[in-house]
Amino acid sequence: MTAQMIDGHTADRIQSRWGPGVIPYAQMGYWNPDYEPKDTDILAAFRVTPQPGVPPEEAAAAVAGESSTATWTVVWTDRLTTYDRYQAKCFRVDPVPGSDGQYMAYIAYDIDLFEEGSIANMTSSIIGNVFGFKALRALRLEDIRIPPGYAKTFQGPPHGIVMEREYLNKFGRPLLGATVKPKLGLSARNYGRVVFEALRGGLDFTKDDENINSQPFMRWRDRFLFAMEGVERAQASTGEVKGHYMNVTAATMEEMYERAELARDIGSVVVMVDLTVGYTAIASMSRWARRNGVLLHLHRAGHSTFTRQKNHGVSFRVVAKWCRLMGVDHLHAGTVVGKLEGDPNMVQGYYDTLRLGHVDANPIQGLLFEQDWASLAGVMPVASGGIHAAQMPQLLHYLGEDTILQFGGGTIGHPMGIAAGAAANRIAVEAMIKARNEGRNVLEEGPEALRQAARRSPELQMALDTWGEISFNYESTDTADVIPTPSM
Repeated sequence: MTAQMIDGHTADRIQSRWGPGVIPYAQMGYWNPDYEPKDTDILAAFRVTPQPGVPPEEAAAAVAGESSTATWTVVWTDRLTTYDRYQAKCFRVDPVPGSDGQYMAYIAYDIDLFEEGSIANMTSSIIGNVFGFKALRALRLEDIRIPPGYAKTFQGPPHGIVMEREYLNKFGRPLLGATVKPKLGLSARNYGRVVFEALRGGLDFTKDDENINSQPFMRWRDRFLFAMEGVERAQASTGEVKGHYMNVTAATMEEMYERAELARDIGSVVVMVDLTVGYTAIASMSRWARRNGVLLHLHRAGHSTFTRQKNHGVSFRVVAKWCRLMGVDHLHAGTVVGKLEGDPNMVQGYYDTLRLGHVDANPIQGLLFEQDWASLAGVMPVASGGIHAAQMPQLLHYLGEDTILQFGGGTIGHPMGIAAGAAANRIAVEAMIKARNEGRNVLEEGPEALRQAARRSPELQMALDTWGEISFNYESTDTADVIPTPSM
């Protein structure tokens, strides 16, 4: 309930928190600019767009109230609790630079409001009800801080970046993958052929895409068997550990476990689930992956429905934090270049959030809070969506070494064939790593290093000739809300 919905008589009558009837959320204690957040508090930053006439402090207090203990009127049962402890408290409201009518509201939640190790509970609390609140025109959860004490109630990734590299015996470079294309319509045997050709050509992984599950043209069991045949033949041919992301996404947890167990039994090092299965299912698959020594790949299918717009939804950096807590080994996190949304600063913020043990606040990257991960293992970010070998300098510069570069069309669309596309990508990444290790600036000198490598590789030369001028240059919809200031 908002301030303008209370007439003057009622406002005059209200003398305290315990006045009967409808009291503004701010007056009930959900707005407290003097509050000093505790080290154990969960902190959240919301972008709040109030309805006309609603004071920003009242709108922010309403978010704090409705995401913790409040309802629309005074209830006497609050007296049966230590209500001031369990109230979320908005302690700061700042105008968003360059966005009239939008405010960044900082809210603190006591740690006791949340069940240990449950993202389902955290999300039900923080975003469960407030996004439909009438006093708000729009609302977006921009960032959260998870205190170490709460982070330690989660197990995190089943294996993490260091252990994954040891499993695979692959060090010193980004890992390479490809999504099988077309992702729908192939028979199981032809699907397995794509897997074999891409892996023998030099990739480390191939991948089921988000919407290949168990359709009439290719049932899941047949796909797993033929894909694993391709993996084993490629391993025998190259002497390297290879993998195929077996998508175990299904209608029920029982079916997901059945599919994962077959993938394990036939020797797969990795299984995959979609974000659309939900937080509880992802956490359950994480525990299964840890018990069974299988890497867990998470495709962020559906995330842009609520992460892409700046004024309403949930930022992907928040989703990335939830996924690290739930425990996945891989997570698609943007490319900077390519066909999918990705501002360079925002994407680097996502990657730091997934990989680093301690992340400093960095508003330029959208990181509003410091985050100590309390020794929780890192997640390997995955870059996919319209990338190709000619972009390798930008990919290595922006995304770093601990990442998986997924070239779907950039492998399978190569004019000389799938294996040649894979070889082009492998030669390109190794050329960039060599240039970097020699002390060269890969962003500025990388294109020349690629051209030099292409003189000895017709596969790479063909890739550069085919896609070298292809780019997807559109203005990002999600960028930092900061005003640059001149340096001293």
